[in-house]
Amino acid sequence: MSGSIPFYQKHHLHYDRGYRSKETQSKVSQYQASSRYSASGSASAATRSRGLNVSSHSGLKESRLSPSPKRAKPTYLAVDKDNQIIGYVVPIFRGSQEFATGLSDTEEARVRDTAAYMARRDLFTSGLEMERSELSSRKETMRESAERITLNKRIHEHEEHFKRMNEDSLMHAPEFVIKPRSHTVWEKQCVRLHCTVSGWPDPRVVWYKNNVALDPLANPGKYKIESRYSVHSLEINKCDFDDTAQYRVSAMNAQGELSAFASVVVKRFKGEIDEFLPAPRRAITEVGPVSEYGITFQTHIVDKFGVSFGREGETMSLGCTVIIYPALHRYQPEVEWYRDDVLLSPSKWTHMHWSGDRATLTLTHLNKEDEGLYTLRVTTKSGYETYSAYVFVRDADAEVEGAPAAPLDVRCLDANKDYIIVAWKQPAVDGGSSILGYFVDRCEVGTTHWIQCNDTPVKFARFPVTGLVEGRSYIFRVRAVNKSGISRPSRVSEPVAAMDPADRARMRGTSAPWTGQIIVTEEEPAEGIVPGKPLDLQVTEATKNYVVLSWKPPGEKGLEGVMYYVEKCVSGTDSWQRVNTEIPVKSPRFALFDLAEGKAYRFRVRCCNSAGVGEPSDPTEATTVGDKLDIPSAPGKVIPTRNTDTSVVVSWEASRDAKELVGYYIEGSIVGSNVWEPCNNKPVNVTRFICHGLITGEKYVFRVRAVNAAGISQFSQESEAVEVKAAIASPAPPYGITVLECVRDSMVLAWKQPTFIGGADITGYFVDYREVIDGVPGKWHEANIKAVSERAYRVSDLKENKKYQFQVRAANMAGVGIPSLPSNTFLCEEWTIAVPGPPYDLQIREVRNDSLVLLWKPPVYQGRDPVNGFYVDIKEADAPEEAWRGVNTKALEKTYTKIKDLKEGEKYVFRVRAQNKAGVGKVSDVTEPVPALTKPGTKEIVVDVDDDGVISLNFECGNMTPDSKFVWSKNYEEITDTSRLSTETKGTKSKVVFNRPGEEDIGVYSCLVTHTDGASSSYTLSEEELKRLLEISHDHKFPIIPLKSDLAVELLEKGRVRFWLQAEKISNNGRVDYVFNDNVVSQGEKYKMNFDKNTGVIEMTMESLTPADEGTYTFQLQDGKATNQSSLVLIGDVFKQLQKESEFQRKEYFRKQGPHFIEYLSWEVTPECCVVLKCKVGNMKKETSAQWHKDRHQIKVDEHLGFAEGVLKLEIAQISKKDAGVYEVILKDDRGQDTSTLNLTDQGFKDLMNEVFSVIANSSTPLKITSTDEGIRLYTFVSYYNDLLQVTWHYKDSAIAFSDRIKSGVVGEQLWLQIKEPTEKDMGKYAIEFYDGKGGLRRTVDLSGQAFDDAFAEFQRLKAAAIAERNRARVAGGLPDVVTIQEGKALNLTCNISGNPVPEVTWLKNDREITSDEHCILKFESGKFASFTITGVNTSDSGKYSILVKNKYGTESGDFTVSVFIPEEAGSKKK
Repeated sequence: MSGSIPFYQKHHLHYDRGYRSKETQSKVSQYQASSRYSASGSASAATRSRGLNVSSHSGLKESRLSPSPKRAKPTYLAVDKDNQIIGYVVPIFRGSQEFATGLSDTEEARVRDTAAYMARRDLFTSGLEMERSELSSRKETMRESAERITLNKRIHEHEEHFKRMNEDSLMHAPEFVIKPRSHTVWEKQCVRLHCTVSGWPDPRVVWYKNNVALDPLANPGKYKIESRYSVHSLEINKCDFDDTAQYRVSAMNAQGELSAFASVVVKRFKGEIDEFLPAPRRAITEVGPVSEYGITFQTHIVDKFGVSFGREGETMSLGCTVIIYPALHRYQPEVEWYRDDVLLSPSKWTHMHWSGDRATLTLTHLNKEDEGLYTLRVTTKSGYETYSAYVFVRDADAEVEGAPAAPLDVRCLDANKDYIIVAWKQPAVDGGSSILGYFVDRCEVGTTHWIQCNDTPVKFARFPVTGLVEGRSYIFRVRAVNKSGISRPSRVSEPVAAMDPADRARMRGTSAPWTGQIIVTEEEPAEGIVPGKPLDLQVTEATKNYVVLSWKPPGEKGLEGVMYYVEKCVSGTDSWQRVNTEIPVKSPRFALFDLAEGKAYRFRVRCCNSAGVGEPSDPTEATTVGDKLDIPSAPGKVIPTRNTDTSVVVSWEASRDAKELVGYYIEGSIVGSNVWEPCNNKPVNVTRFICHGLITGEKYVFRVRAVNAAGISQFSQESEAVEVKAAIASPAPPYGITVLECVRDSMVLAWKQPTFIGGADITGYFVDYREVIDGVPGKWHEANIKAVSERAYRVSDLKENKKYQFQVRAANMAGVGIPSLPSNTFLCEEWTIAVPGPPYDLQIREVRNDSLVLLWKPPVYQGRDPVNGFYVDIKEADAPEEAWRGVNTKALEKTYTKIKDLKEGEKYVFRVRAQNKAGVGKVSDVTEPVPALTKPGTKEIVVDVDDDGVISLNFECGNMTPDSKFVWSKNYEEITDTSRLSTETKGTKSKVVFNRPGEEDIGVYSCLVTHTDGASSSYTLSEEELKRLLEISHDHKFPIIPLKSDLAVELLEKGRVRFWLQAEKISNNGRVDYVFNDNVVSQGEKYKMNFDKNTGVIEMTMESLTPADEGTYTFQLQDGKATNQSSLVLIGDVFKQLQKESEFQRKEYFRKQGPHFIEYLSWEVTPECCVVLKCKVGNMKKETSAQWHKDRHQIKVDEHLGFAEGVLKLEIAQISKKDAGVYEVILKDDRGQDTSTLNLTDQGFKDLMNEVFSVIANSSTPLKITSTDEGIRLYTFVSYYNDLLQVTWHYKDSAIAFSDRIKSGVVGEQLWLQIKEPTEKDMGKYAIEFYDGKGGLRRTVDLSGQAFDDAFAEFQRLKAAAIAERNRARVAGGLPDVVTIQEGKALNLTCNISGNPVPEVTWLKNDREITSDEHCILKFESGKFASFTITGVNTSDSGKYSILVKNKYGTESGDFTVSVFIPEEAGSKKK
C-alpha cells in the first residue's frame, strides 16, 4: 500500500556527529590543534635541487596504516635487480624541511637525536649545498618560484588533511616486515636474529626460547637484545649445544599480537660427538628430509579431535596429543594450524597453545566464518605430520522467529577517502521465506555506536558505503532481512581507513634496516600544465543501486596535484552533467548513486589541477542501470556416495556460465520427512563435499544451490536416496605368513586377517607363490583359483628342496584387495621332527580390565604322536624376550582359555605351544599387543527365564554397524545344530533359547558381534547353574502366587474376628475362594469378605465365635495359571482361648461406652518414697464422679472431673503397716459405672514395701568412714527411712553379730555401725545390705590400710580430747553475772568446781589476784565447792570479780560484778 513505511525503516538512524562522546570530541580537537603546520616557516626552509636521475623503488608490500609519517613519506627502499635491499631512496622536493625528511614537526622532535637521523641529515644537507652553488640561471630561478607556490599549496592541503585525520585511523596491529631467519652455526660462535616490525602504537617486542621468555639480566653476557627504529635483534653469544632451539619473537600492542619463529641449530666439530654419527646436513634430498646428528624424529598425532559441530556464539577447542620420538629435552617442533589450507595466526577469535605434548586451538566465539577444514601440522627436522578434520558451525537461534540467518565473511573490497565497498556472503538459511535484502551497518573504530548505511535493503552482496570522514577507520557488519524480521548481525569486518589508496600506500610504508647508503632522486611536478585525458575509463561494477567507474591517470609524468571530475549523460542525448560538482576526487575510481533503474547512461572523466580542467576522457559505452551480474544457474546432477556410518560424499555438476561464483550450499533431508537441513553454513568452492552428522541407517536426499554476489540460485534437482552406512572397499592385505607344515611337494601356510576388512565380511583368500633361485624371485603363480575361507591353505605341486615365497590377497564383496608383502623364503622339505608344529590363528576376545579369552587352532603338523595339550605364554608388550612366562603349568586340553589377573591398562602379547608324547613343539606367532581395558559400553551375556519357563541367553551390543552380525558359539565353536538351541536377533539384541535344557547343554556359550571393535562376551553354564535355572523354569511354568504373609487371625473391636493374608502381587483377574471345613462360604450376615487387589490383602471377618465355628479355615487363590492357598486350624484350646478373648473384647467394648478405666488402679513409688495410687480414666464428663475406698470404707471423692481422659491419683506419704488394705475406685455417672480394685494386703503390700525399700536403697549414699571418741563409725544417708526397712551389716561377707563393742543404729536418715575401741582385728571390708525382696542393694567400704590408720589415729585424738574435756578444771555454776548490794551488808557467793585432778582456785578482782583475809574470806572445800564472802561490804568492794580454776587438762574462769550502793543514794535515785 502506498505511503506505508517498511518495518526496517522505522528505526533508521542517519549519519550524525552527535553520537560522539565528549571525551572523543575533546581528543579530536586536541589532535587537530597539534597537527597544524606553519606554511611560512616551512616555505623559508625550502631547498634547491639539480636535475638528478629520480627513481622510487620499494621492496615491501603495502601494509596497514602506520603513524610515522603522518603524510607522504618520501623515503623508500632501494632494491637491486634481485629485489635485495641496498639502501634508501630519498626523493628531493624544493620545499620545506618537512618534505625533505618526510616527518611532521612532532615526529621530527621524536627522532631528532637518533644516529640514523643525524647520518641522513648530514648526507642530505651536504648534497643541497653542492646543488645550491651550481644554480645561477634565470630558468632555475623561475622554476624555484613556481615550486615555492606549489609547495605552499601542498602544505596547505597537507594541513587540511591532518585536521581531518583521526589518530585512531592509523592504529593497526603489529606486522612483520622482515621476519627473523633460521641459522645453523658451529659451537662457540655468535648468532644474531633480527626482524623489522611495524604497528601503531609502537609494539612491545619480547623474545622467547622454546616458549620461555628470555631475560638478558638473568644470563649476563649470554643474550643481548636491541631495538632501534622498528629493527629488533637478539644476539646469542658463544653458542653451545643447549642453544639449539626454536626462537620466537612476539610483537604486541593494543590492536593485537603477532609472532614469528626462527630456529637455531648449533653444530659440534668432528670428534666432540660419536664419530659414527653422520655429519650434519641441511639440504632436503629427493628422498625426503634428512635429520641432524643422525637422529630421525618419528611424529605421531594421537588423541585426535574428530569432526566437530558447534553453534554461533559458543567456544570450541580442538586438540591433539603429539608424540615425538625420541623425546629430546628442550626440543620443540613447529606447530601450525590451518583452516582451508590458510595458516591461522593468534587473534581474538583464535587462541593457540602448545604444552609440550598437546596442541590446542581454541575458537573463542564461533561464527560461520570459522567453519572449514582444520589441519594441524607438526614439523620436525625429519619432516612433518598432519591431521585434518572438519568443523561445522550451525546458526544461532534467530532473535525473531522466521528471520534469516546472519550473513558471513564481511570484508572491504575497495577503500577510498569518501567511500568503501563492503562485500559479504549470503547465509544458507533464509528462515522459511526469501531474503528481501541486506542492511549494512558501520561503526567508527574506538566507539560502539552502529549506524545503518542504507535505508532500503540491497539484494546485491556488495555495497559502497558513503558519507565517511576521511582518515578515520571503520568496521562494518551486515544483517539480512525477510518478511518475518531481521537476522542477527554478522561478524564485524577488519577495520579499514577511509582515505585515498595512494595516501594509504605512502603512510603504510615502514622503515627498513639502515644500510648506510642513500640514493637521492628527484620528483619535479610540472607547474602550470593542464593534465591530459584519463585513460581506460570503464564500468567495473553496475547494479541497480550504484555504478562504479575506474580509470588510469593521464600518461604525462610529473603533473602537479591531479584530481578528477566525473560526468554522466543519458544514452541517446548529448547533455553531460557533472556528478561531483563541489569537490573533485583524487583517486582514479568513483561510485555513482541515485541513477534511474532501467535507463542507459554514458560516463566520462576530466582531469584538473591548479592550471585548469583538462579534456574529457573517451566516454564509456551505454550502461543500463541494473544488476550486471546475473544469479548463477542451478547446479547440475547431484550424486551422493556412501562414506562412513555418519557421513555421505555429495558431488555435483558445476553451474554453467556462472560468473564470480562464491561457492555452493548443500542441503539434506531424510526421505519422507520433507525437512531440509543445511549441510554447510559457509559456501564451498568445489563440486564435492562430505556431509557429516547424519543418522546411521537413515536414507537421505540432497540438493545444491550456487552463490555469487547477485544472489543464490535455484535448487538443483534432488539426488537419489542414499542410505547412511560405511562405504565398502576391498580389504587391506593380510600379513604374518607362516608355514604350519611342510612335506616333499606341499606346504601348509597360515596368515593373519587384514587390519581393515573394507566394511564387509571377507569372503575368501587367494594365495600366490613363486620360486626363488639363488636369491632371485621368479614369476608369481596362482595356488588356488577358488577362494578359501580359512586362514590356512595347503599349496601343492611344489618341488622338493626348492625355495619359495608366498603372498596372500583377501576378497570381499567389493573385490579382491592388493596382495600382501612377499613372505620370507621357505625351503620345501619334509618335516621329520617328533614334536608338534606351531598352533596358529590366535584370536583374542572378551577383553576386560583384568581378563581376556585366547583362542587358537591346533597345529597342522602333529609330530610323531597326536597332540595332547597346549601351553600358553604371556608377557608385557614392552618387556624383553626373557620376560615370557607360562599362564598354565598343566597342559590345556581345549583350544581356548580365559587368562585372568591382568593389570588394567597394561598391553600384553601371547603365544601358544602344543605338546605330544615327544615333548613341547614350536611356538606360534605372537599376537598383536592388546591392552587390558574394558571398552566403554561393553555388556555381558545375561541369562533369563521368561514367564513360560523358557531359558535363554541374551546379549546386547550398542556400537553395531549396519553390517554387524551376532555369532553364537558353544565352547567357542559356532552353533550350527538348531535341534537343541534356536537363535533370535532383533536390532541390537540377540538371544539363544534352549529348546530342551539338559546335561548336554553344559558348556561355555559366547557371542561375537562382527564389524565392531571386538564386542564379545561369554557365559559358563555349569551343572549347578543348569540345576538352578531348571528350578526357576519349573516355578515359571507352574507359578505360585507369592504370599507376603500366610493366613492369620486377629481380634478387632467389639470382639470381631478377622482372618487375613497378603499376596505379594496379584492382578485384577485374581479370585479367592473362602473355605471352612471343606465347605466354601460366601458373603452374608455371618461372614464379611474383602479383597484389595492393589495391596494384595484378603480378609474375612466374623462378629463373634460360637462353638460351631471350631475347625479349619482356608483361603484358595488363583490368578491366571498361578495358584496358592493358606490354611489356619482353630480347634481345642487354641479355639477356646480365641473365643474367650473375643468375648472379653466384646465386653470391653461395651464397658468403654461409659466412664471407664483405660489403665486400672496401680501404684508407684516416687523418689521421695511417697506411694502414689493412680489410674487412667477415659470417656469422662462433668457429671462423672470418682470414689476412693479402702477396705470398703470411702476415703475420698473426686467430683466434676471435667476431662475426657486423665489420671486419678491418691498419695500415701510415709507408708506403714496401717496403710495395708484393699483400695477401690468407682467411676459413676448416668451412662454407667466402672470399678478398679487394688489389693495391698499380704503379698501385695510386701511387693509395695519392697519397692519402697528399693527406692530407699537406691537413694543411699556411698558408705563412708568417720571417727568418734569411742571408736570408728561407718555410715550412709538415705532420702527417707522407714521402720520396716531391713538392713544387714557385713564384715568380710559375713553378717555381723552385734555386741556392746559393735553396734548399729539409725539417727534421722543416717544408718551407722559403731566399732568401739577398734583394733587391727577390725580391719577389713564392711558392707551394708538393703533388702528389697529382689536382689537387694549393697554399699561397701574397705576399712584397711591407710583408711584404717587414718581413722584409728583420728579416734585416738578424739578419745584423748574427750578425756581432757571430761577432766579439765571447770566452773560448774552458782555465780551470778551481777551482784548489787547495800553498803554494810554481808556478801556470800558459792560455786561448784570440778576437775581431775582437783584444780587450783584463784580469785581475782579487777584482774588482780586477791587473797583471803578478814574482810574477804575465800574458801575451797572438798575439792568441789568454792566460796566468796565479804563480811561487810563498802563502796570499795565494787568491781569485777573472777574465779580462775586450773589443772593439767585446762583452765576455766567465772566472772561476776559487785555493785555496792549507799541507801541515801538509792533514795535519791528513786526520787
